[in-house]
Amino acid sequence: MSKFSQHNFHNEKALIRVDFNVPIKDGKITDDTRIKAALPTIQKVLNDGGSVILMSHWGRPIKDMAKKPELTEADFSLSRIVNHLSKSLNLDVQFAENCIGDEATKKAADLKPGEVLLLENLRFHKEEEKGDADFAKTLAQLGDVYVNDAFGTAHRAHASTAVIAQFFDADKKMFGLLMESEVLAGEKVLHQSERPFTAIVGGAKVSDKIVIIENLLNKATDIIIGGGMAYTFFKAQGGKIGNSLCEDDRLEMALALLNTAKEKGVNIHLPVDSLIADKFAPDANTDVADNKSIPDGWMGLDIGPKSIELFKQVVSTSKTILWNGPMGVFEMEKFQAGTKAIAEAVVVATENGAYSLVGGGDSVAAVNKFGLADKVSYVSTGGGAMLEFFEGKELPGIAAINK
Repeated sequence: MSKFSQHNFHNEKALIRVDFNVPIKDGKITDDTRIKAALPTIQKVLNDGGSVILMSHWGRPIKDMAKKPELTEADFSLSRIVNHLSKSLNLDVQFAENCIGDEATKKAADLKPGEVLLLENLRFHKEEEKGDADFAKTLAQLGDVYVNDAFGTAHRAHASTAVIAQFFDADKKMFGLLMESEVLAGEKVLHQSERPFTAIVGGAKVSDKIVIIENLLNKATDIIIGGGMAYTFFKAQGGKIGNSLCEDDRLEMALALLNTAKEKGVNIHLPVDSLIADKFAPDANTDVADNKSIPDGWMGLDIGPKSIELFKQVVSTSKTILWNGPMGVFEMEKFQAGTKAIAEAVVVATENGAYSLVGGGDSVAAVNKFGLADKVSYVSTGGGAMLEFFEGKELPGIAAINK
């Protein structure tokens, strides 16, 4: 049983770092996935007879307000999620208009068992992102126990995610249920994977995924590469890619990756054809072309039908699957077939006994869009954090608890 589940929070104030950096449009939350993911941790504390103090960031207020004078603190205030959170927990969530200071201190001190207090956006204070120890110590004084349940920010050495843990004894700092499940899912794929292990890596740029691919070359049996980044590989091999996305300064690196994979016996699967378009637009004219002979003036915006069948075959024989990055511009209906087909193939493989982990903002958005999120083994809430985890880096938010 986990440390968090074993702990009894009766009459304790749990200071929980959550990731409530949720999308908000016209004052309304458009996706509350991150809030829902934190609810089991909050409920466990309340059910034990404890109280909860929630702290989170939202956006980059200091930087963004400096760039755009029309923005105000109200545009970044966590007060906008209080009603939604109250409904989600079926209780009236209290709110402190600052995360430190007299009001926060008093409200935290007065908090009774079964009550929840949400602190204002941590990033209104520059000390948060700087990892300031004094700021972290001030936050720490609000609670009896520190719980980090914000995997999405675990790769940041910020005051509330890493530095704060030092002000709590070993038995008074722990991961929440969400953080535990993220770490366990990641460890299962990286260190306990059943073979064949297929990593599906997509997205726009090779440069964004170079480190994760290099690390996976030591773990995976097969790596499927799709999305805009694939065209850098084709140009590096002497192919004609038309107006497709390409990083010309990464051509040698793409060839080096292919050579390293060959040396290690890892199968790299590149798409053989593309759905091409004459412009980057929903109403573009489309055609299908071989990936090494895309006409001038045309660009690849999704994998083609032959690639879909090839990739589906690889996925179908896999026992472990990691998916990070879409196969094309799935936000446009014309170019979503490749990403949808891969998502469906991952679901079928999962139904047949494979362990599948989907992570990275676009991949998660894709499985949510196609209504398949509950049909894979695990969907990660951490974009950058998950990427760095699979790059083999130590995440400060995890290391701080394990010290």
